Amino acid sequence: MTDGPPPVPGGRSPDDREAARRARQARRAARRGQAPPEQPESTRDWLAEAERLTGPPQAAVDGDGAGPPPPWRPGATPRGGPRWGRLVAFGALLAVVLGIGWFGVSLFQPFKGDGSGKVSVVIPQGASLGEIADLLEQKGVVSSSTFFQLRARLAGRSSSLKPGTYTLASDMSFSSVLDRLEQGLPPNVVRIVIPEGLSRGEIAPRVRGLRGNYVRATRHNPALNPRTYKAKHARSLEGFLFPATYELKRGQPVSRLISEQLDAFKTNFAKVDLRYARSKNLTPYDVLVIASLIEREVQQPKERKLVASVIYNRLHEGIRLDIDATTRFVVGKWSGALRESELQNPSPYNTRVHFGLPPGPIGNPGIASIQAAAHPAKTSYLFYVAAVCGNGSHRFASTDAQFQRYVDQYNRARDKRGGKSPTEC
Repeated sequence: MTDGPPPVPGGRSPDDREAARRARQARRAARRGQAPPEQPESTRDWLAEAERLTGPPQAAVDGDGAGPPPPWRPGATPRGGPRWGRLVAFGALLAVVLGIGWFGVSLFQPFKGDGSGKVSVVIPQGASLGEIADLLEQKGVVSSSTFFQLRARLAGRSSSLKPGTYTLASDMSFSSVLDRLEQGLPPNVVRIVIPEGLSRGEIAPRVRGLRGNYVRATRHNPALNPRTYKAKHARSLEGFLFPATYELKRGQPVSRLISEQLDAFKTNFAKVDLRYARSKNLTPYDVLVIASLIEREVQQPKERKLVASVIYNRLHEGIRLDIDATTRFVVGKWSGALRESELQNPSPYNTRVHFGLPPGPIGNPGIASIQAAAHPAKTSYLFYVAAVCGNGSHRFASTDAQFQRYVDQYNRARDKRGGKSPTEC
């Protein structure tokens, strides 16, 4: 301890205060890069004692406000904090406004019109809003299926869209499309729906609003020559009349409908790979005949290729096809039990009497059955019989013994029902 003034009771002595003052001067000089002022020996002793009392120099601000700002720490507001907070808040608000603007423009499309070009779109009977919207997006008519559905629902127009064949445009506004689909078909247009598998005689009653006799007009047409498909002895266009929904102006000749059916057939049949069928010595016309049999025999789509495999296998083994649908075609009886005399009809179309394929199709198949006829499943099946409580499905067998067991089950179930078909349960 150095000599100096005595301490003041109850507080710091004048010497202590002087030492602290000089210590502060020394710290300020050090921060400025200056040498500390010369001090007497006794003062240096006082400074040492003051430093012992007050602690080493700190980077904190001195009493006179000199020195750097305190370091930032979590929870403290950095220099310029309020300004950055305002910028962040403004950015968030701008993002929300832009998002709402984008959503509104996407939904209401104020800058879109009637589109460009021509796009043919068929809206099926019974199609839901979602199915219609997806179809329109796939065709490029609207930009978004989701926004189209939302716009239709917000406008209360989701249940007023009518089926039909429409000529629309690419990239149309939602409101323009909704207007067109709400209007539906003009009153002078007729819609003719032709399901898969029907024969010419069954299609004829569905052709209304057109001029002419459909059966007579489908004997031949310059739009298609059956010989192109190796049909040397075809007596009509049976099998080539593609099933679909057609819309024509009322009063047009039936030949216009037939031309559209034939064009649709050529377009779809051109997509079928016939290499496997050719490897089995089958012609394109043979494939069409097999497809017409499949269309009449199958109710469950998954069974198309299985029935096709049975036909292929029986043809390969030289076994008679015994397909009741061919007999029904001959006698014109598509429902009810067949009598024994009908089963023995000598027509070349009756596969219960004649071996091989019938001389022509027994109806007009759709593309799914044509594809199955060209690409059957690879099985050893030679038989099939309607399944009891199968709701249209069949049971397939590779041996006659197995087939007979299925037949016995079917007959017993039918007898229990008093002769009624046991397939629907």
